[in-house]
Amino acid sequence: MSHRKAEASKRRRHGYFGATVAATYDAASGDMFEAGVVDPAVDVLAELAGDGRALEFGIGTGRIALPLAQRGIEVHGIDLSLAMVDRLRAKPGGSDVGVTIGDFADTRVPGEFSLTYLVFNTICNLTTQEAQVACFVNAAEHLRPGGHFVIEVGVPALRLLPPGQRAVPFAVSDGHWAYDLYDCATQAMSSNYVDDHGRRSIPFRYVWPSELDLMARIAGMVLADRWEDWDRKPFTHESNRHVTVWRKAN
Repeated sequence: MSHRKAEASKRRRHGYFGATVAATYDAASGDMFEAGVVDPAVDVLAELAGDGRALEFGIGTGRIALPLAQRGIEVHGIDLSLAMVDRLRAKPGGSDVGVTIGDFADTRVPGEFSLTYLVFNTICNLTTQEAQVACFVNAAEHLRPGGHFVIEVGVPALRLLPPGQRAVPFAVSDGHWAYDLYDCATQAMSSNYVDDHGRRSIPFRYVWPSELDLMARIAGMVLADRWEDWDRKPFTHESNRHVTVWRKAN
């Protein structure tokens, strides 16, 4: 991908998470902020961080970073959206979490970390394979030897697509309809939201677990664990998401 195309991609992603989205992000993702969702994730991440520092790619409004910092872990973050980070900094403890504004695919932060992590499908915000590989390389370069990189992401719902169909609804109610659109030729997808205010669409690139493992190997990391969720349920044929841990070589 050329430098000009890469910069254009960054500007588009910044726009998808601008002030309007940031203002309602926490409320719109309310279920993801519940203790039953957050606490198991923080348990795993705190264990992997150990006595080292943690770096979150796409830190957003601090859903995971703030409770992780409350566990005594020094947390830093990278995010392209200043509006989302402003929301983080306005929360209790938010000013104590260091944040670098930039693209987590290639933005560097000083120092060494025992943990880098990326949650809630955020790897798919990088809409090219090249950018996703760069993210893995960036994560590995921040890690100390033996450190870990963690991703939480959904498994593409292609099994739900009959021939000739591209849309998979995931939230339907009175006045609100949300669905994913898939392009199996390019691995491009988008999440689309339709309500009384109109239609909003966010582009993604879906990625398979095996493809992520290959990206990790390119970056000098090996698979350590893969679970269905943060409670460490086994990942199976029926799993619709996964939490995967890779380890950087010693």
